[in-house]
Amino acid sequence: MVSAAESSMVMRILEETLGKPVLIRLKNGRSFRGILHGFDQHVNLVLKDAEDVTEPNDVKKLGMIVLRGDNVVIISPS
Repeated sequence: MVSAAESSMVMRILEETLGKPVLIRLKNGRSFRGILHGFDQHVNLVLKDAEDVTEPNDVKKLGMIVLRGDNVVIISPS
């Protein structure tokens, strides 16, 4: 379980990352890159100009997408 302090830190970091490029890795191994457009307390993420970069030789442009927070493993600056 995540403590209140850890949750607060995650929210603060996400707020600082709004409008910036991020790379997201999901539990199923898929990876997405895009501009962090929004998020909520469950770490559901909205990416603008998103791309599926799971296969580096076959990048798929997706536009605006929502990723469920319970599937997110890594959020990294891109």
